[in-house]
Amino acid sequence: MSLPEPSLNSSLGIRVDSPGSSVFDLPIQNTAANSNSTPHLEIRSPALGTDTKDTQDGCLDITSFVLISGGTGGNAICTAFPKACYVLPVSDDGGSSSEIIRVLGGPSIGDIRSRLVRLIPSAPASSPLSAIRNLFGYRLPPHYSERQAREEWREIVEGRAKIWLGIPTDRKETIRGFLVYFESEVLKRAQKNFTFVNGSIGNYFIAAAQGFFRSLPSAIFLFSSITNSQANILPVIVTNHTVTIAAELEDGERIVGQCNISHPVARAPMINVIDSNEEWSPLDGLQNRQQNVLFQAEGKAQYEPLSSRISRLLYLNGYGNEIYPSPNPEYLSSLRANDVLVYSCGSLWTSIIPCLALQGVAREIASSASLRAKILLLNGENDRETAGYTAVDYIQAIVRTLNTLYQPQPFGLGNAGTMYPVSAFITDLVYLRGGAVSVDVEKIASLGVRCTEAIPDEHSVGHIIPKFTADIVRRAVNEILAYEN
Repeated sequence: MSLPEPSLNSSLGIRVDSPGSSVFDLPIQNTAANSNSTPHLEIRSPALGTDTKDTQDGCLDITSFVLISGGTGGNAICTAFPKACYVLPVSDDGGSSSEIIRVLGGPSIGDIRSRLVRLIPSAPASSPLSAIRNLFGYRLPPHYSERQAREEWREIVEGRAKIWLGIPTDRKETIRGFLVYFESEVLKRAQKNFTFVNGSIGNYFIAAAQGFFRSLPSAIFLFSSITNSQANILPVIVTNHTVTIAAELEDGERIVGQCNISHPVARAPMINVIDSNEEWSPLDGLQNRQQNVLFQAEGKAQYEPLSSRISRLLYLNGYGNEIYPSPNPEYLSSLRANDVLVYSCGSLWTSIIPCLALQGVAREIASSASLRAKILLLNGENDRETAGYTAVDYIQAIVRTLNTLYQPQPFGLGNAGTMYPVSAFITDLVYLRGGAVSVDVEKIASLGVRCTEAIPDEHSVGHIIPKFTADIVRRAVNEILAYEN
């Protein structure tokens, strides 16, 4: 008895009578069914003399990028780069990442999950891919009681929650299997009282995959395979251990932990030396939080100023000693193989600098034969980490960090350290017209850095302080590339 050929749903690209689907058959872009969406607005910039359509036909589309950023700051602009690899820190200790680190250990995956979700290909709202995006982007509400959060988590992990609707069976059971694994690891550590309040399902999935494979790159690959994502996400450090950053201030004070540096909470984390036999992260014992940090991004505008400026950033191990971790080899390779390096807008000292304060990074940036431009996107306003900074201060912080010997032994001829000029690390600065950070164009030019003013578009004029959008960045980078050509 022969079976009929399965029919193909052309709008979604999946076999309708199949119980599941293959790894690669979810839609990777909006289809004709979504063609009635609002057309893209053509935006004309008087300063750059071009519009969005023109730039899409420009040299940006044939250029490869390395984008150094944190999770939140770079998410708004990452779609500006058609071909890019994204370098992300693994030191975020806010949100549900803090709770995962406290109980299970391992590297922080919050920024990586945020970027992976943002780069899931677009698809119609009714598609399986959209349902998977909603699942991985879902967070248990911060206002829930512990009991309410556990009840909703129970529905999700058992596959009964409505959020599973529309997800093909094979992907559902794959994702759910790792969530079950995550829960089993939490139950092994029941004495630590893990809280699911404010918990990110995407974080739980990636943390489980990282723990299961003992490899963060493998967890990223699994996430990308399930979501049809072609995004090239590179954790700046490949490790199975918890990584913590600290900031030393000019007055000698040391602040430990990304949240404490950027947006401190009421209870500060401490470095505790404890006996740890955790399978996921041996000898960590890095922080002792009572619960995860219910941080909201809009709260960053309100902060208590630092006692003095940050002088340098360092990495610490579980004993509070400074360490010199090696960067991801693929990160270094990307600096040798791509056309343009971009330092994203976002938190300077807790998102950008952690990707630079590593041995070998300065040498690869300065000596790369492939990098045609090295572009800094200047924040529209300062935050707690950069209060009082001018554009020159941003440039000097990056250059000073890269010229620091982030390794225990000196290097260079006669054991002398190599000092690179500013232009070896930054060739171009892009700043927003109307931004609150002072830009001295003449002084910056004297450092060998070219300035490009970007005009805010209608997506950002509603803000008191303009913000970068993908369109703004696309136009500015195209202008810079036109100079290079």
